[in-house]
Amino acid sequence: QVQLVESGGNLVQAGGSLRLSCVASGSIFSINAMGWYRQAPGKQRELVAAIASGGLTNYADSVKGRFTISRDNAKNTVYLQMNSLKPADTAVYSCHGGVVTPLRGARSLDLWGQGTLVTVSS
Repeated sequence: QVQLVESGGNLVQAGGSLRLSCVASGSIFSINAMGWYRQAPGKQRELVAAIASGGLTNYADSVKGRFTISRDNAKNTVYLQMNSLKPADTAVYSCHGGVVTPLRGARSLDLWGQGTLVTVSS
């Protein structure tokens, strides 16, 4: 019913760029704080970037200066612009956060998207 759906993952050469999108679909009032996570093969999942409902952002040191998180509240969408991609950025990227829905008595749901694969070739 209510879900987060990521898109934009692809195969890209080192130095290239991609923009990931995460849209909340279904019966939605708004989205709260959101984050992008990634998990590379053999690695633990890590927080890449986060954006608060008011627009404040934080980034992992490994992506600072290269990635930009943004949001479009009117579209219930969060983006991750990834520039100067490196092979080490190869991972499944997932979005996570709170979604306010009128369903189930009007509540905030804690949701994960299904993930989108980013592969950076050297």
